[in-house]
This record gives sequence, structure tokens and C-alpha cells, in this order.
Amino acid sequence: MSLDDIRQARKKTIGTNQTLKVLKQSAEHIVRLYVARDAEVRVIDPVVQLATKQRVPIEWVDTMRTLGKACGIEVGAATASIISE
Repeated sequence: MSLDDIRQARKKTIGTNQTLKVLKQSAEHIVRLYVARDAEVRVIDPVVQLATKQRVPIEWVDTMRTLGKACGIEVGAATASIISE
């Protein structure tokens, strides 16, 4: 999978709070989690730990700006995910 997958995804989460909420409520619906390497560890660590525990595949992206752009927003995003339909 690549960033093209999140660009084309019809259902996705953008941002740490939204992604963490879905991870806690229904992780089985998350197809893939995207995490920006340049995001602050304190911000992404809870998401990465929970995703790892729940065996959600994680794809690392170089920058928050790149991830935000792939999600169709003008600002950076620390995390995002694709949700199954």
C-alpha cells in the first residue's frame, strides 16, 4: 500500500484524536494506519502502541506535511487511517 491508497479511500480518519477514537472503538475496521515520522513522539506514541497491540498494519510516512497532503488537507497530519467500508 502507498499514499495513493489513502488519497483514494472513501472512509478515513485524519489526525491523532480521530484515529485514536476509532482504534479504541473498532480497530478491526482499520485497514492501515499511517504515521508521520516527524511528528512528536508524545503525540503518536499512544496511537502506535494501541495499533501494535491490536495488530493494525502501520505505514510510516516521512513528514506530517506529506501525510496531510495525501489526506487532502492543507496542514500536516501526525496520523491517519483507512477504514474498511
